[in-house]
Amino acid sequence: MFGEFKVPEAVYAGRGALQMLPQASSSLGKRALIVTDEVMERLGYVAQMQRMLAEAGVQADVFAEVNTEPTDVHVETGVRAFLQHGCDHLIALGGGSAIDAAKGISVMAVHEGYIGDYMGGRRTFDKAPYPVIAIPTTAGTGSEVTSVTVITNTKDDVKMMIRQPALLPKVAIVDPQLTVSSPPHVTASSGVDALCHAIEAFISRRSHPLTDALATDAAKKIVTYLERAYNDGQDLEAREGMAIAALEAGMAFTNSSVCLVHGMSRPIGALFHVPHGFANAMLLPTVLEFRLDDYAPRLALLARALNPELSGASDGEAAAWVVRRVKTLAERLQIPNLKTWGIERDAFERALDKMANDALASGSPANHPVVPSHEEIVQLYRQAYDATWDAAPMESLTK
Repeated sequence: MFGEFKVPEAVYAGRGALQMLPQASSSLGKRALIVTDEVMERLGYVAQMQRMLAEAGVQADVFAEVNTEPTDVHVETGVRAFLQHGCDHLIALGGGSAIDAAKGISVMAVHEGYIGDYMGGRRTFDKAPYPVIAIPTTAGTGSEVTSVTVITNTKDDVKMMIRQPALLPKVAIVDPQLTVSSPPHVTASSGVDALCHAIEAFISRRSHPLTDALATDAAKKIVTYLERAYNDGQDLEAREGMAIAALEAGMAFTNSSVCLVHGMSRPIGALFHVPHGFANAMLLPTVLEFRLDDYAPRLALLARALNPELSGASDGEAAAWVVRRVKTLAERLQIPNLKTWGIERDAFERALDKMANDALASGSPANHPVVPSHEEIVQLYRQAYDATWDAAPMESLTK
């Protein structure tokens, strides 16, 4: 089996990578729309970038309305702003929300209809999109290197996962110094999101050797650096490790796929407004335990890469170590479950049928090693609702 591998035309990664922005932007045009949120404006990042761009002869207008996860309204409003200003390329600054919104704007500025028409391959983005420079300020989604955008349909309360080559950014600039401002709870949720990307890319039915290598290295970095970044946001070594890990995990899953966790998390975000990273983190331990014996040999390969002490363990023991490691991480990062987040049980129960249908319709569960039924997804939601992260100590396999 062989795999296809696509990444942006240029990826600049490491401390100080932001200095490449003027060169990258001026090579794409003369007028950019910065897609971001109010926090980035308050922190001064937007003004800093405008000054850098002006020195390179690029005028930068600002669309700072993506203060929540991106919706079809953000895309439509952003397209109007882009066209009214006469822009010729986009710069996405922020977390996955800003980057996903910019991707949606880039394709819908040259295509007709509603962005949801392009979900599931029903319609193809067959015209060249306006180029996007993606600059993440969190270490999580990996959207800066993926051909995926997730946009909420505000009419039907559905998170639409749209995957097409036209959505791949032209340039990614990953500067860990921009993630220092990320607060602990965002560091935690985005970091577990990146871990979820790495694990799902590895166990996916669509994985291949190149995605395996990236997913494995990403997972190693995350278990090494995430707690450090969470406990000390000024730890630049940890911030850089996490920024590169999120980048690698993004490259892995966009060329492999995500699986059941992502399929189940999107409906939670759409209906109960749980941020994407937290929704994934709440689901990951429960989903990993689903029929674990059926894919233990595959997960065991990742386990042994993360922990050489497992070389003599059985596949079942090694796979169980991964689950335990994820639970320990969730506990240390104070990841809530769905109940403690504040979702009422009755409302959750009423939504279960729709959530299971929407999860299956997204296509992601079909990539899981064991494809669940509608009823199995319902039961997994129920288990995750008040799941606990109690786990045995991690010092050794037997303790």
